[in-house]
Amino acid sequence: MTLRLLILGGTSEGRELAAALDGEDGLHVVSSLAGAVPRPRLPVGEVRIGGFGGADGLRRELAGFDVVVDATHPFAQGMTRNAAQACAILLPDGRRIPLLRLSRPGWPAEPGWHVVPDHDEAATAAAALGRRVFITVGRNELARYLPALRGHHVVARMVQAPDLELPDCWQILTARGPFTADDERALMRQHRTEVLVTKNSGGEQTRAKMLVARELGVECVVVDRPPSPPGVPSVADVAEAVAWVRRVAGGSPVTDPSS
Repeated sequence: MTLRLLILGGTSEGRELAAALDGEDGLHVVSSLAGAVPRPRLPVGEVRIGGFGGADGLRRELAGFDVVVDATHPFAQGMTRNAAQACAILLPDGRRIPLLRLSRPGWPAEPGWHVVPDHDEAATAAAALGRRVFITVGRNELARYLPALRGHHVVARMVQAPDLELPDCWQILTARGPFTADDERALMRQHRTEVLVTKNSGGEQTRAKMLVARELGVECVVVDRPPSPPGVPSVADVAEAVAWVRRVAGGSPVTDPSS
């Protein structure tokens, strides 16, 4: 019997998990990407692109799968919430789909960081800390920074430009990482950055900006991670996720890998 695995991806961890399990006997792996980013980095194997239509749409899609690994971005609250809701409900055939959350660890807070719970507080904190602000939180939340930072010199970097009318003193940089320390150093020096605003995404691919900010004396405002849905087992690295999927494929009871 073939186990049908759906990976909710869009992260390097999702791609690594697909590569580790693609072609394995007894597994059929499908990676799902939201399609919000142009020219996404595709994982190996079968890929679907596009949304599901909320938790109800995802639950209907799950009729074709046996297990789900949510390997979306640590701040992809909507998709993570929908996955938890969809997998908690019995399907028409009486099955409940096992769900695992694969999320890289966040960065431990460093002395001097201004850790805040959300983007509104990040905007307020940044406005008070300096006049020249470098924002790296993506396009979806950028509008929340406008009220507090409208009169500041802002450089906002993201993969795709937002559909927003921005002040003349704001500049959008469209670029896809990872960025080296030399890249980040040159950018912050060029724009005379006083404040960096970012999310606690974790991982090494986006850490260079944090190290350079400390080197240059740039204030760091860090948006803390949202809480994970209760009752969903979680692992922090791909090897643990691979082991969990293999246990499920082997018929072992589904348990919390962290317990």
